[in-house]
Amino acid sequence: MPYAGGPQQHPQEPQYQQDPQQYQQYQQNPQYQQYPQDQYPQDLQYQQQYGQQGQYPEQQQGYAPQQPHQAHQQQQQLLHPQPQQQPVYDGQGWDTGQGQYTAVPQADPYLGADPYAQQPVGGYPGEAPDLYGTPEAYPPPQPPGRRHLVTEQEQEPEAEYADEEAEEASILPGGGGGDDDSDEPDADGRRGRPKGKPKRRNGAACLIAAVVIVGVIGGGGYYGYDYIKSKFSTGEDYAGEGEGSVAIDIPKGTGVGEMGRILKSHGVVKSADAFVAAAKANPKGGAIQAGSYVMKERMSGKAAVDLMVNGAGVNALDVIPGWKNIQVYKAIDEKLKRKEGTTKDIATKEAKNLGLPEWANTSKDIKDPLEGFLYPARYDISKDATPESLLKQMVAKSNEAYASADLQGQASKLGLANPLQLVTVASLVQAEGKYQHDFDKISRVVYNRLKPGNTETYGLLDFDSTVNYIKGQSTLDVGAVSDLRKLDDPYNTYKIKGLPAGPIGNPGPDALKSAINPATGPWYYFVSVNENETLFAVTNAEHNQNRQKYEEERKKAGQ
Repeated sequence: MPYAGGPQQHPQEPQYQQDPQQYQQYQQNPQYQQYPQDQYPQDLQYQQQYGQQGQYPEQQQGYAPQQPHQAHQQQQQLLHPQPQQQPVYDGQGWDTGQGQYTAVPQADPYLGADPYAQQPVGGYPGEAPDLYGTPEAYPPPQPPGRRHLVTEQEQEPEAEYADEEAEEASILPGGGGGDDDSDEPDADGRRGRPKGKPKRRNGAACLIAAVVIVGVIGGGGYYGYDYIKSKFSTGEDYAGEGEGSVAIDIPKGTGVGEMGRILKSHGVVKSADAFVAAAKANPKGGAIQAGSYVMKERMSGKAAVDLMVNGAGVNALDVIPGWKNIQVYKAIDEKLKRKEGTTKDIATKEAKNLGLPEWANTSKDIKDPLEGFLYPARYDISKDATPESLLKQMVAKSNEAYASADLQGQASKLGLANPLQLVTVASLVQAEGKYQHDFDKISRVVYNRLKPGNTETYGLLDFDSTVNYIKGQSTLDVGAVSDLRKLDDPYNTYKIKGLPAGPIGNPGPDALKSAINPATGPWYYFVSVNENETLFAVTNAEHNQNRQKYEEERKKAGQ
């Protein structure tokens, strides 16, 4: 079916095409020569007469017939379209300036040409003026299918407004453009402001946009300021080393920033920023340890960091490897400001309640059941610390270390009766050896002397350290051997064979390791000449020569 629903009408052939003589006269007419040879003046008059009304008489609901040359030109336009300004459409047709044509979706399939192509007009008197021939005129209208060919330069002003409105709508809440214009679609389906109507901004939308922008700028400025301040500012700070005394507890896992806040809350520093800045400036600032500190009030950030880095303010107790229990008890009394002997009395009364292992107290001859179980380490002294709480911490630490070393299994491998004997060997290695690099060989000397078949010491250890433990002293001159053998005590290794009744001190991890893994060698004797030289011997004669060298070194040193 054709465009308007009726049958396709074919135009009548012009009468001059049927009369050759009349056709020749028209060709000779000078006025005819100015037009293309395949278009007749009658066509122009025909178009002028009926084209203004929007219909041709021969075609009630279709379109004017087209000549072959016109069809060719229109096909070229389809293949090579030129940018055209888009006309404004109403609900049914599109305005050409000459009349109202019925809108159709496609060209006449019988003619094979574009039904929307502009027909050329003639120059005969009485013709309709060419509305598109001047430079100021709009270009001829194009059908809806070619609207996408309009370039950005040829966009109508309202299209630009529409783009602006769309962009504005994208940044406002709800997507609204903020205009009071009607949202009704125009002839071509677009929504926007009608021509000639000035665009009005919605005051509320502009206010919202302004608030959003101010908020973004303000927030960015605040965070920027906060970043710069944290990066370069040292914060408020006191001056000087401070005064008074205050106890501070720094929990494990606390960062530098949190340390600063804890110190500030106790009045030690004026601001956490000052402490953090001082810690960053100190090469050892990142190594500040958790623990209990005794500090001053109103300290500068630098003074607080220096005190904590160097450990001078640490409120802690360091148990040194080899310390005897009597030394540990005294240190606890001093740290907690208790009367001397307080901790020793608690240890004696509460020994069974402090967490000792089952194998700890196996002999009635043991002088102190806690000896060897107050493990050497650093212990924090908190504000609520007590002698009993500290002793429990030390025993728990030793249990952890001994279980990790598998003392029960290792003691059996070494031919010892129980784990307590292995701790005792470690305490002897710690007491007899001045330097850690000698521990393995000294451990071997202990095990060699414990052999029942040795003919050098006959099962006696002969260690001065055990005599010092009995007498509660620390000296190199313990007396004549003949006198020492008369001393009756289960810890006197000059009199009894084998190990003393229990440990004579608290061995550290190095001595414990050497007690478990002694070196291989035949030595029975040793003497430390100086820090870099310890002489080991197999026979007593060789040992006496080494002792002579040792005496000479002592004289040189003025001892």
